[in-house]
Amino acid sequence: MLIKTRTHWLRLKMKKCETCDPSGAETSCVVIGKHHKDISYTKRVLGVLLIYVPILTLPFVLFSAYVSYFHLKLMGAEKVKTLKDYLPDRNSYRYNYSSQIVMQPGYRLSPTQSKLFWILNCTWYCPFSVGLFEWHAYLVKLVENWWCPFHHERKESHYREGAIDRSFWHIFPEDIVKLDPQDRDNPIWNEDAKGAPDH
Repeated sequence: MLIKTRTHWLRLKMKKCETCDPSGAETSCVVIGKHHKDISYTKRVLGVLLIYVPILTLPFVLFSAYVSYFHLKLMGAEKVKTLKDYLPDRNSYRYNYSSQIVMQPGYRLSPTQSKLFWILNCTWYCPFSVGLFEWHAYLVKLVENWWCPFHHERKESHYREGAIDRSFWHIFPEDIVKLDPQDRDNPIWNEDAKGAPDH
């Protein structure tokens, strides 16, 4: 068993993060596993505790997301994605409680030897948090594209997910003429512009 585990570990160690160059210096690949064993036990315990502090923010983020969602609906928005669109399908999870794997504990009372620990963290807390924050970001992009169809450096690369048929400024002929041509003809918030995404 030990030899099999060691062989598997070596195979994993040889594989590089697909987004990293051989030196591991590529900016899109976060280096975290290489140095974990060098971190002091105290820092690791503190780091683990900090994982759970964001739970305190989830009710506020959920409230903010739903306020943004209903704001858009009251403005007349249709086809707005819901939180469900950002959560993984329950059937897509690799493990359920009965099949969940656990780690070899580093000490006797380590929670890593508990199936419930991994299910609560990896099936509930993490996917829900990622889904909620992604949904909230999507809604805020919709709100910004609706009220503020004005260029900045991140609009083209980060706001396409929040594309709308037309912005508030594009509704009124007397106001659309005030827009800079780049803003007036941006397909992210003007479906009449060339290259507008399907709505």
